Amino acid sequence: MATEAEREQTPLGWPAYALALAALAVLIALGTWQVQRLGWKEDLLATIEARRTSAPLDLAEVEQLFSGSRDVDYQAMRVTGEFLHDKEQYFFATWKGDTGFYVYTPLRLADGRFIFVNRGFVPYELKDPAKRPLEVLGPVTVTGLARNPLKGKPSFMVPDNDLGKNIFYWKDMGAMAANAGLDPSLLVPFFIDADASPNPGGLPQGGVTLIDLPNNHLQYALTWYGLAAALVAVFGSFAWRRARSAKP
Repeated sequence: MATEAEREQTPLGWPAYALALAALAVLIALGTWQVQRLGWKEDLLATIEARRTSAPLDLAEVEQLFSGSRDVDYQAMRVTGEFLHDKEQYFFATWKGDTGFYVYTPLRLADGRFIFVNRGFVPYELKDPAKRPLEVLGPVTVTGLARNPLKGKPSFMVPDNDLGKNIFYWKDMGAMAANAGLDPSLLVPFFIDADASPNPGGLPQGGVTLIDLPNNHLQYALTWYGLAAALVAVFGSFAWRRARSAKP
């Protein structure tokens, strides 16, 4: 059996170099993937910022965009109609450290269709509309941000919606419409988050849209590339020392 000194005097064989090259390829590939993700994330953030800060579009304009791309997320828009307060649906949420609900109220449009409006947050104990200030009735114009519908339950970890208690843990548009007694065929196929314009009595608290898309891809790319450089330095130094030791 070779001693430690004898092993140190033996040149590295091709399996060691092959393993090092494979590890290097993986690290470089991961770094390159993060660079690509960085470009994608920067484009996404720029698109959101442009939509959010643009002049509000009318509903017909947003519907036209949605019919093409199926993506109108965070597009500034406005719509006029009449709220159906007796058909509110409640999305379990936290806002500024408080637990409660986002109030999704159908807005009846002039053409007889409906769009669900996230009017904002109410504390848990004020879910019952009778405990809140009286709502203003009649036509209203809502300004806010369009939001895409979900394509399904976002995760198996998210609880099932409790239709009996009118509590939603994920925004199932069809279930919300059915629970409110609305014809799904008359529903605009996206939501709108109302802006922070005050509601009567201060409730619901509007302007609850959260845009929190962390962009750490540059850090991740530098980490992977740094590990690749460290691998080259460490393995190269080790291989060089072994090669020198092996010389007669």
